[in-house]
Amino acid sequence: MAAQRTPKLDRKLVAETALALLNEVGLDGLTLRVIARELDVKAPALYWHFKDKQALLDEMATEMMRRMAVEPRPEWADDWREAIRAQMRGLRAQLLRYRDGAKVYSGTRFTDISYAEGMEANLRRLTKAGFTPRAAARAAFTAYSYTIGYVIEEQAMGPATFEGAAEAGAAAVEAFDLDARAERLAAYPLSATAGAEMFRDMDGGFEAGLEAVLAGIGATLRSAQPFQEFD
Repeated sequence: MAAQRTPKLDRKLVAETALALLNEVGLDGLTLRVIARELDVKAPALYWHFKDKQALLDEMATEMMRRMAVEPRPEWADDWREAIRAQMRGLRAQLLRYRDGAKVYSGTRFTDISYAEGMEANLRRLTKAGFTPRAAARAAFTAYSYTIGYVIEEQAMGPATFEGAAEAGAAAVEAFDLDARAERLAAYPLSATAGAEMFRDMDGGFEAGLEAVLAGIGATLRSAQPFQEFD
């Protein structure tokens, strides 16, 4: 019987393994040692490919981007608002596939330019809609930042939504008891009742916030006037 061949250890395999482990151990528990054990290699072997955990996170985020890029995308309307809605909903859905997905994705540096084609198309759509190039960049980054920040909070405080996360989700719900929160804040009635709006319906909250972002973008950035207020 022929011996089973071990897959060649490379950056892609390590990143894919790390993403698979992420749902089990979370970002804090994801160490090079844990990944090495999963790959049945010694931890120093991984340092040939990644000098530290941040370098690994950069590659993991890039792998997440690659996976987004190859998935079928809906036909976006010519309306720039509809396009941003579709993009941000898609980004949120992708990040929620992974435990701590938004934390992994944020603040990293992509290791290739697989994002460039989609980014160029998005900016072209915005400039065609009347944004200056600078305003288009700011509009896209504002919507992106809102989505990343929302999902970071959602994953930290709300029910976990990644596959196989029932226990973590239940723990999050129990730890963030809205009735108990309201009771603690009884002397501050507006703050007490705000909890239901902020933490109960994460889908609805995301949509409401996104509409506020779009309204702000339309009011402050979409203009034929020179982008002077930021000079």
